[in-house]
Parts: sequence; structure tokens; C-alpha cells
Amino acid sequence: MNELELIQQLRAGDEGAFKSLVANYQDLVYNTALGIVQNSEDAEDVAQEVFIQVYRSIDQFKGDARLSTWIYRITTTKALDHIRSRKRKKRFAFITSLFGPNDELVHEPVDFQHPGVALDRKEQAALLFRMIDQLPENQKVAFTLHKTEELSYQEIADVMQLSVSAVESLLFRARQNLRKLLEKYYQQNNPQDK
Repeated sequence: MNELELIQQLRAGDEGAFKSLVANYQDLVYNTALGIVQNSEDAEDVAQEVFIQVYRSIDQFKGDARLSTWIYRITTTKALDHIRSRKRKKRFAFITSLFGPNDELVHEPVDFQHPGVALDRKEQAALLFRMIDQLPENQKVAFTLHKTEELSYQEIADVMQLSVSAVESLLFRARQNLRKLLEKYYQQNNPQDK
């Protein structure tokens, strides 16, 4: 079934269409949510919320973008809302829970298992995702969509409702900030290299 048929059947309340929607988009939704919330249980919760939202608001889908773009947009919004709902005081709240008052690592993120990361690179990936999580929200979303989901600049612009140049700028700043964060981390954890 093509995208237009799927949308029409979803609007008609077809249960089979909903199952097809979930089957076709569950990896996209889960992986995107996991890249943002960085916890598998939270990503599953976000994914469920996304599919409920898609089902309930399919009539509001205007078709001015691809269905996948609309679903990415809902996923990133739900994932960010999930982080915000933790009632933290700072915008970089999630990372605060990992580090103590003197920036010492308190605990590792729970069960970091992103399906796109090979087993021998889990430790490096976990560190990188901890650093990504310290980025401002827009940089974090743009970087996650580009590097984890491999979306083009134009696709990210569509999802985030920004211009392509704004996405380029976000990604440039995200790379700069990540470089600084990683340098700081390695300086703190490898004092003999100073």
C-alpha cells in the first residue's frame, strides 16, 4: 500500500492500516527517540505516545510533507517533551543526573543500546551520546537526525521547520561544542596527557 492509501485508511479508522503504519515506522520512531532520550524504556514509551498521536491526529496531516517527515517531527517533539517532563531546573537536565556537583561521573546512562552501534564500539558510543546530550536542544535534535538517522539537511529542515542554512548552522555549532566537550572530558580523564 502506498503512502496516500495508508493515510486514507488511517483516516477511515482501519486497524490494519494502523498495524501497517507501526510496522513501517517503528524503527524510525524508536531509533530517533532513543537518540534523544538515550534510554531504551523511555524510547519505547515515547514511541507508543508517537503512534497514539499519529493515529489521533492523522486528520490534521496536511500532506505538505512526506508522512515520515511528519512522524519525525512528532517523535522529536514527544522525545523532548519527555525529557522536559522530568521536571528538571536546567535545559541540560538529563546530563545533570549523570554528573555530580563537581562534574564527577555519578553513574552511566542505563542500558545504552542503540541498534546502529556495533558491540565493540558501545563504550565510545555511550560517551559520545552523553556529550550529545549536553548540547542545546536544537543542536541535539539536528545532530541526532543527521548522524544517527542519516537524514539530509533538507529533511532535517523539514522536520524541524527551519531553513537549510539554519540546520547547517546548528550542525556546525553542534560539532564545535562536541569537540570542546570531548576535549574537556579527555583532559579530565587523562591527566598524564597534559
